[in-house]
Amino acid sequence: MITATDVSVGYDANLVIEGVDLHAAPGDVVGLIGPNGSGKTTFLRTLYAALRPRAGLVTIDEQPVTSLRGPELARHVAVVAQETPTDLPVTVADMVLLGRTPHRRALAAFTRNDHRAVAAALARVGARHLADRRYATLSGGEKQRVLVARTLAQQADHLLLDEPTNHLDIRYQHELLRLVGRLGVTSVVVLHDLNLAARYCTSLVLLDRGRVVATGAPEDVLTPETLRRVYGVHVERVTVNDCVQLVFIPIDDPET
Repeated sequence: MITATDVSVGYDANLVIEGVDLHAAPGDVVGLIGPNGSGKTTFLRTLYAALRPRAGLVTIDEQPVTSLRGPELARHVAVVAQETPTDLPVTVADMVLLGRTPHRRALAAFTRNDHRAVAAALARVGARHLADRRYATLSGGEKQRVLVARTLAQQADHLLLDEPTNHLDIRYQHELLRLVGRLGVTSVVVLHDLNLAARYCTSLVLLDRGRVVATGAPEDVLTPETLRRVYGVHVERVTVNDCVQLVFIPIDDPET
Protein backbone atom coordinates (compact mmCIF):
# COMPACT_ATOMS: atom_id res chain seq x y z
CA MET A 1 0.00 0.00 0.00
CA ILE A 2 1.22 3.50 -0.88
CA THR A 3 -0.24 6.51 0.88
CA ALA A 4 0.54 10.19 0.40
CA THR A 5 -1.05 12.66 2.78
CA ASP A 6 -1.10 16.42 2.10
CA VAL A 7 2.23 16.26 0.25
CA SER A 8 3.90 19.45 -0.95
CA VAL A 9 7.19 19.49 -2.90
CA GLY A 10 9.26 22.37 -4.19
CA TYR A 11 12.47 23.39 -5.90
CA ASP A 12 14.22 26.42 -4.41
CA ALA A 13 11.47 28.92 -3.59
CA ASN A 14 8.85 27.39 -5.90
CA LEU A 15 6.22 24.85 -4.88
CA VAL A 16 5.66 22.30 -7.64
CA ILE A 17 3.23 20.05 -5.75
CA GLU A 18 0.88 21.37 -3.09
CA GLY A 19 -1.35 19.40 -0.75
CA VAL A 20 -1.62 16.20 -2.83
CA ASP A 21 -3.18 13.02 -1.42
CA LEU A 22 -2.99 9.51 -2.88
CA HIS A 23 -4.01 6.05 -1.73
CA ALA A 24 -3.00 2.93 -3.68
CA ALA A 25 -3.92 -0.46 -2.24
CA PRO A 26 -2.58 -3.88 -3.29
CA GLY A 27 -3.80 -4.68 -6.79
CA ASP A 28 -4.64 -1.05 -7.59
CA VAL A 29 -3.29 0.68 -10.68
CA VAL A 30 -3.47 4.39 -9.87
CA GLY A 31 -2.90 6.72 -12.82
CA LEU A 32 -1.30 10.14 -12.42
CA ILE A 33 -2.56 12.31 -15.26
CA GLY A 34 -2.46 15.98 -16.15
CA PRO A 35 -0.98 18.47 -18.65
CA ASN A 36 2.74 18.97 -19.14
CA GLY A 37 4.22 20.72 -16.13
CA SER A 38 1.43 19.69 -13.78
CA GLY A 39 3.83 17.95 -11.39
CA LYS A 40 3.21 14.27 -12.19
CA THR A 41 6.86 13.18 -12.33
CA THR A 42 7.81 15.31 -9.33
CA PHE A 43 5.07 13.66 -7.29
CA LEU A 44 6.03 10.17 -8.48
CA ARG A 45 9.68 10.78 -7.50
CA THR A 46 8.50 11.79 -4.06
CA LEU A 47 6.70 8.46 -3.68
CA TYR A 48 10.01 6.59 -3.92
CA ALA A 49 12.02 9.10 -1.85
CA ALA A 50 14.06 10.53 -4.72
CA LEU A 51 12.64 13.86 -3.50
CA ARG A 52 11.75 14.85 0.04
CA PRO A 53 8.46 16.65 0.60
CA ARG A 54 8.44 20.03 2.25
CA ALA A 55 5.23 19.03 3.98
CA GLY A 56 3.12 15.91 4.29
CA LEU A 57 3.99 12.23 4.51
CA VAL A 58 4.50 9.32 2.11
CA THR A 59 4.26 5.79 3.50
CA ILE A 60 4.88 2.34 2.04
CA ASP A 61 2.89 -0.28 3.94
CA GLU A 62 2.53 2.27 6.76
CA GLN A 63 6.29 2.91 6.96
CA PRO A 64 7.57 6.41 6.10
CA VAL A 65 9.29 5.98 2.75
CA THR A 66 12.19 8.17 3.92
CA SER A 67 12.94 5.59 6.64
CA LEU A 68 13.64 2.88 4.03
CA ARG A 69 17.21 2.73 2.76
CA GLY A 70 19.04 1.10 -0.14
CA PRO A 71 18.24 -2.60 -0.61
CA GLU A 72 15.34 -2.43 1.85
CA LEU A 73 13.61 0.23 -0.25
CA ALA A 74 14.40 -1.70 -3.44
CA ARG A 75 12.82 -4.85 -2.03
CA HIS A 76 9.60 -2.87 -1.54
CA VAL A 77 9.55 -0.55 -4.55
CA ALA A 78 10.52 -1.02 -8.21
CA VAL A 79 10.76 2.03 -10.46
CA VAL A 80 10.67 2.53 -14.21
CA ALA A 81 11.85 6.11 -14.67
CA GLN A 82 11.82 8.24 -17.82
CA GLU A 83 15.56 8.78 -17.93
CA THR A 84 17.85 5.76 -17.93
CA PRO A 85 21.46 5.76 -19.20
CA THR A 86 21.49 4.45 -22.76
CA ASP A 87 25.21 3.79 -23.20
CA LEU A 88 25.72 1.15 -20.55
CA PRO A 89 28.09 -1.57 -21.86
CA VAL A 90 25.87 -4.45 -20.70
CA THR A 91 23.66 -7.04 -22.31
CA VAL A 92 19.91 -7.05 -21.89
CA ALA A 93 20.15 -10.09 -19.61
CA ASP A 94 22.66 -8.29 -17.40
CA MET A 95 20.47 -5.18 -17.26
CA VAL A 96 17.54 -7.26 -16.04
CA LEU A 97 19.81 -9.15 -13.65
CA LEU A 98 20.44 -5.86 -11.83
CA GLY A 99 16.89 -6.18 -10.56
CA ARG A 100 18.01 -9.13 -8.45
CA THR A 101 20.63 -7.07 -6.56
CA PRO A 102 18.39 -6.31 -3.53
CA HIS A 103 17.94 -10.06 -2.97
CA ARG A 104 21.61 -11.04 -2.64
CA ARG A 105 24.17 -10.45 0.06
CA ALA A 106 27.01 -8.01 -0.55
CA LEU A 107 29.61 -9.41 -2.98
CA ALA A 108 27.67 -12.67 -3.33
CA ALA A 109 27.39 -14.15 -6.82
CA PHE A 110 24.08 -14.29 -8.64
CA THR A 111 22.44 -17.68 -8.30
CA ARG A 112 20.68 -20.01 -10.72
CA ASN A 113 17.38 -18.78 -9.30
CA ASP A 114 18.39 -15.21 -10.15
CA HIS A 115 19.03 -16.16 -13.77
CA ARG A 116 15.73 -18.04 -13.91
CA ALA A 117 13.94 -14.93 -12.65
CA VAL A 118 15.60 -12.91 -15.42
CA ALA A 119 14.53 -15.35 -18.12
CA ALA A 120 10.96 -15.41 -16.80
CA ALA A 121 10.79 -11.61 -16.63
CA LEU A 122 12.03 -11.19 -20.20
CA ALA A 123 9.54 -13.76 -21.42
CA ARG A 124 6.65 -11.94 -19.72
CA VAL A 125 7.40 -8.71 -21.61
CA GLY A 126 8.06 -10.48 -24.92
CA ALA A 127 11.78 -9.71 -24.92
CA ARG A 128 13.40 -13.13 -24.33
CA HIS A 129 14.93 -12.97 -27.82
CA LEU A 130 16.81 -9.79 -26.84
CA ALA A 131 18.69 -11.36 -23.93
CA ASP A 132 22.12 -11.37 -25.59
CA ARG A 133 21.80 -7.99 -27.30
CA ARG A 134 23.67 -4.95 -26.03
CA TYR A 135 21.20 -2.77 -24.16
CA ALA A 136 22.59 0.38 -25.80
CA THR A 137 21.70 -0.90 -29.28
CA LEU A 138 17.99 -1.34 -28.59
CA SER A 139 15.21 0.88 -29.84
CA GLY A 140 13.36 3.09 -27.37
CA GLY A 141 10.45 0.68 -27.17
CA GLU A 142 12.70 -2.32 -26.65
CA LYS A 143 14.54 -0.53 -23.86
CA GLN A 144 11.26 0.25 -22.13
CA ARG A 145 10.23 -3.38 -22.19
CA VAL A 146 13.61 -4.41 -20.78
CA LEU A 147 13.28 -1.90 -17.93
CA VAL A 148 9.88 -3.30 -17.05
CA ALA A 149 11.41 -6.80 -17.11
CA ARG A 150 14.02 -5.57 -14.64
CA THR A 151 11.28 -4.49 -12.24
CA LEU A 152 9.59 -7.88 -12.60
CA ALA A 153 12.86 -9.62 -11.74
CA GLN A 154 13.15 -7.34 -8.72
CA GLN A 155 9.92 -8.87 -7.36
CA ALA A 156 8.95 -5.77 -5.39
CA ASP A 157 5.34 -5.48 -4.30
CA HIS A 158 5.06 -1.80 -5.27
CA LEU A 159 5.62 -0.62 -8.84
CA LEU A 160 6.07 3.02 -9.93
CA LEU A 161 6.23 3.83 -13.64
CA ASP A 162 6.86 7.19 -15.30
CA GLU A 163 5.27 7.27 -18.76
CA PRO A 164 6.10 3.60 -19.48
CA THR A 165 4.25 3.58 -22.82
CA ASN A 166 6.53 6.19 -24.40
CA HIS A 167 8.19 4.84 -27.57
CA LEU A 168 5.96 1.75 -27.60
CA ASP A 169 3.73 0.92 -30.53
CA ILE A 170 0.01 0.48 -29.90
CA ARG A 171 0.15 -3.25 -29.35
CA TYR A 172 2.86 -3.06 -26.69
CA GLN A 173 1.24 -0.07 -24.98
CA HIS A 174 -1.80 -2.22 -24.31
CA GLU A 175 0.17 -5.37 -23.52
CA LEU A 176 2.38 -3.53 -21.03
CA LEU A 177 -0.47 -1.90 -19.12
CA ARG A 178 -2.49 -5.12 -19.17
CA LEU A 179 0.54 -6.87 -17.67
CA VAL A 180 0.87 -4.23 -14.95
CA GLY A 181 -2.77 -4.74 -14.01
CA ARG A 182 -2.31 -8.50 -13.76
CA LEU A 183 0.70 -8.38 -11.45
CA GLY A 184 -1.46 -7.92 -8.37
CA VAL A 185 0.95 -5.41 -6.84
CA THR A 186 0.40 -1.79 -5.82
CA SER A 187 1.07 0.29 -8.95
CA VAL A 188 1.23 4.02 -9.63
CA VAL A 189 1.78 5.06 -13.24
CA VAL A 190 2.21 8.44 -14.94
CA LEU A 191 0.33 8.52 -18.24
CA HIS A 192 -0.34 11.14 -20.91
CA ASP A 193 -2.74 9.03 -22.94
CA LEU A 194 -6.10 9.46 -21.22
CA ASN A 195 -7.71 6.59 -23.12
CA LEU A 196 -5.05 4.20 -21.84
CA ALA A 197 -5.58 5.62 -18.35
CA ALA A 198 -9.33 5.07 -18.65
CA ARG A 199 -8.94 1.48 -19.80
CA TYR A 200 -6.23 0.18 -17.47
CA CYS A 201 -6.25 2.28 -14.28
CA THR A 202 -8.50 1.43 -11.35
CA SER A 203 -8.42 5.07 -10.22
CA LEU A 204 -6.97 8.38 -11.38
CA VAL A 205 -5.44 11.48 -9.82
CA LEU A 206 -5.73 14.47 -12.15
CA LEU A 207 -3.16 17.18 -11.47
CA ASP A 208 -3.02 20.71 -12.79
CA ARG A 209 -0.38 23.24 -11.72
CA GLY A 210 0.62 21.05 -8.81
CA ARG A 211 -2.82 20.62 -7.30
CA VAL A 212 -5.38 17.83 -7.45
CA VAL A 213 -8.29 18.76 -9.71
CA ALA A 214 -10.13 15.45 -9.46
CA THR A 215 -9.58 11.98 -8.08
CA GLY A 216 -11.55 8.75 -8.25
CA ALA A 217 -12.70 6.18 -10.77
CA PRO A 218 -11.83 6.97 -14.43
CA GLU A 219 -15.46 7.58 -15.39
CA ASP A 220 -15.78 10.13 -12.56
CA VAL A 221 -12.53 11.97 -13.29
CA LEU A 222 -12.60 12.03 -17.09
CA THR A 223 -15.66 14.21 -17.54
CA PRO A 224 -15.95 16.56 -20.54
CA GLU A 225 -16.33 19.58 -18.26
CA THR A 226 -13.23 18.80 -16.20
CA LEU A 227 -11.05 17.92 -19.18
CA ARG A 228 -12.05 21.04 -21.08
CA ARG A 229 -11.13 23.18 -18.07
CA VAL A 230 -7.77 21.47 -17.55
CA TYR A 231 -6.67 20.66 -21.12
CA GLY A 232 -8.53 23.29 -23.13
CA VAL A 233 -10.20 20.85 -25.55
CA HIS A 234 -13.72 19.68 -26.28
CA VAL A 235 -14.27 16.07 -25.23
CA GLU A 236 -16.90 13.58 -26.29
CA ARG A 237 -17.22 10.35 -24.29
CA VAL A 238 -18.16 6.98 -25.70
CA THR A 239 -18.41 3.61 -24.00
CA VAL A 240 -16.64 0.65 -25.60
CA ASN A 241 -16.93 -2.76 -23.91
CA ASP A 242 -17.99 -1.08 -20.66
CA CYS A 243 -14.94 1.22 -20.76
CA VAL A 244 -15.09 5.00 -21.12
CA GLN A 245 -13.10 6.27 -24.10
CA LEU A 246 -12.59 9.86 -25.23
CA VAL A 247 -12.70 11.77 -28.50
CA PHE A 248 -10.86 15.11 -28.45
CA ILE A 249 -11.73 18.16 -30.54
CA PRO A 250 -9.72 21.42 -30.43
CA ILE A 251 -11.77 24.30 -29.06
CA ASP A 252 -10.89 26.48 -32.05
CA ASP A 253 -12.07 23.82 -34.54
CA PRO A 254 -14.51 25.70 -36.85
CA GLU A 255 -16.84 22.68 -36.86
CA THR A 256 -17.32 22.74 -33.08
